[in-house]
Amino acid sequence: MAQGSTVEAVVEAGEMRAAKGRSLWADARARFFRNKAAVASLVVLVLVVLFATFGQTVAQWSNEEIDWSLLGNVPQAGGPSLANGHYFGVDETGRDLYARTVQGTRISLAVGIVGALISVVVGTSYGAVAGYVGGRTDGAMMRFVDLMMSIPYMFVLILLLVVFNRSIVMLFLGIGLISWLDMARIARGQTLSIKNKEFVEAAIATGVSTPVIIFRHIVPNLLGVVVVYATLLVPQMIIFESFISFLGLGVQEPNTSWGALINAGADNLRNGTPWMLAFPLSFFIVTLFALFFLGDGLRDALDPKDR
Repeated sequence: MAQGSTVEAVVEAGEMRAAKGRSLWADARARFFRNKAAVASLVVLVLVVLFATFGQTVAQWSNEEIDWSLLGNVPQAGGPSLANGHYFGVDETGRDLYARTVQGTRISLAVGIVGALISVVVGTSYGAVAGYVGGRTDGAMMRFVDLMMSIPYMFVLILLLVVFNRSIVMLFLGIGLISWLDMARIARGQTLSIKNKEFVEAAIATGVSTPVIIFRHIVPNLLGVVVVYATLLVPQMIIFESFISFLGLGVQEPNTSWGALINAGADNLRNGTPWMLAFPLSFFIVTLFALFFLGDGLRDALDPKDR
């Protein structure tokens, strides 16, 4: 009798677990935290964000303040030092490199994240609509994408900045609204493989409207690809911003960014000031690799085939 009760209890517990089911997000979270590289990358990115947010609170110099005592002797006495409060040293004009690195981290992360966000939202929506609707609409929408991709990207971005305004906001919009083309093609290709799935056909059979199907059934299933591509877009956006700043059309003095700091450090490398290049370049490389590993971890965690 006791053995029968035990069997019934086991069966009942199994039925309760089956009825409860598994959450996709719970499974994805568990898989993500099993990926040590992805978790370490997430920790690194959080530290970089904290540095950009609160790093200025421990700085003894502002990003625009000049240390006149070091101005004529930067190669010999302008290196990193805790005694004079220049944790990362000073640049060629005697400004505190730590404070400027904090400011550059803020601007570069903002350009990368906002630009990638605009690109992902526009590109995913455009590609999902084109792929699901199909027919002549798909052909016309994708021919427009091909036409836009044939125009030199940097030429369009430079033209936008020259015609409208050399501001951070225009830089965000210019980078984001032009870089969505690749995302649109990726989203369209994934949509073509999803639109004939059973859950989409069931939604059509129950009378669900086309916009609802696209944004509630198609787009969520593109999440894995979108997240991975977004993590690749952020460093790409930062590189674009660096090139534009190098041409004098991006971040303007007294503001700065990683790209501007790296360019200044490279120009002064032969003057015996390696710290000017080492610190901003280290932040850039560490953040770039962290984004890549985080993207791989999110892709593995969000892939429905791994459930």
